[in-house]
Amino acid sequence: MEIISIKTMQEKASCLRCEKKRIGFVPTMGALHQGHLSLIKAAKEENDVVVVSIFVNPIQFLHGEDYEMYPITMEEDKKLCRQMGVDVIFHPDAAEMYPEKLLTTINVSEITSRLCGSFRPGHFQGVTTVVTKLFHIVKPHVAYFGQKDYQQAIVIKKMVKDLNFDVEIRMLPIVREGDMLTGKDACPASGAGLALSSRNAYLNPDEKAQAGILFQTLQTAKKMLDDGERDGHKLSDWMAKNLQNAPLVLVEYAEVCDPETLEPLSQVRMGAVLALAVRIGKTRLIDNMVWEQEEREEREKKGSRSKRCGS
Repeated sequence: MEIISIKTMQEKASCLRCEKKRIGFVPTMGALHQGHLSLIKAAKEENDVVVVSIFVNPIQFLHGEDYEMYPITMEEDKKLCRQMGVDVIFHPDAAEMYPEKLLTTINVSEITSRLCGSFRPGHFQGVTTVVTKLFHIVKPHVAYFGQKDYQQAIVIKKMVKDLNFDVEIRMLPIVREGDMLTGKDACPASGAGLALSSRNAYLNPDEKAQAGILFQTLQTAKKMLDDGERDGHKLSDWMAKNLQNAPLVLVEYAEVCDPETLEPLSQVRMGAVLALAVRIGKTRLIDNMVWEQEEREEREKKGSRSKRCGS
């Protein structure tokens, strides 16, 4: 496994492409967890060479956010990458990525102003700018992102489409507390179903226990949809109130959105995204669920079979 910087990465990527090697890329800010490892696992299975970037990007943090305290676990990250069979770690420092005053940025409009964008103005401009730089440096065929950061993945997909980037964007499912790469285990009582995030390390035990309310809220909202509820405003209001009832939780948003435009839906349809953002103590947490309707008839058949088995 190599650990390299910009010029070496560009040269290596060009050689790999000349050799017809397929490059899979997992961009991260380090502090790797099972969610990152699920992306690396997919990249390993689907490509000839896997590159993981580890770079805490300063321009996507707003003033007063946690850039200075963002968890740095480079030695453990290297160990995990080696275990997963990563071929290259691209690990630049901020001075290398931004050697002079930055005058050029990338901005995706409209979809960046909703959800997290309305609470973190300028954040997505920092994300799209650094991802553009990473794509030019690593030259991947496929880049892997987690569904936990759903809005980020949609913004990057739109940027790639609009600017004709030669890269496929893959968004993979959320990994939650209790999930394993080889299957699903029962969620622990503390923070049950909590979407894995590097920022979860900020939570104390009481806060982590409260954080389970996000997944519980999404599960109940999904059941309401499965049972026939279609009023998006009603669902959003219910999710917000349910979150507000939990101690320590400050709600930023609870929305039912179009999966592409991220606009709030008054009438919910299949594929809608249930999106949440809260603060618990000093920690900001996001979560989401894409509603894939289970047909009522099929659910009734399952229920009927269960009753027959129990009789």
